[in-house]
Amino acid sequence: MPLESLAALLSRFGLTLGVQAGNQPVTGSFWGDREAGIVGRNVYVRDDTPIHSLLHESCHIICATPERREQLETDAGGDDLEEAAVCYLQIILADEIDGVGRRRLMQDMDAWGYSFRLGATGAWFEKDAEDARKWLIDCHLLSEHGVPTFILRA
Repeated sequence: MPLESLAALLSRFGLTLGVQAGNQPVTGSFWGDREAGIVGRNVYVRDDTPIHSLLHESCHIICATPERREQLETDAGGDDLEEAAVCYLQIILADEIDGVGRRRLMQDMDAWGYSFRLGATGAWFEKDAEDARKWLIDCHLLSEHGVPTFILRA
């Protein structure tokens, strides 16, 4: 896991990456084991945490309202549309990480078991995610051209 570049990406959103020892439970992890955890603006991982998990939990913080963001711990909450927006944004942000990119991330998401109406993550992203894209644009997290704004939701 390219921890230095991931920490730099998260810092662009005002988030902090906390790396924990491989034999320790991940702080704030909803899924347990090696999956990423969240507490406030902090994202916790181990060396064996999948990048899709780190990005997903990070995007939950980014997409949360300011009031909810400060109260986040383990369960990000939010509605179904926000969850879709989180998935969409994590795919976009994968392009910001050397050696990852959206194609690899979507394969990892499929392997982990993310489920979408069209079956595969790529099919959803290309053909069925307009509502998630619009949500991100309306919240000023994504430009009309699909570029992340690197700000937290206001």
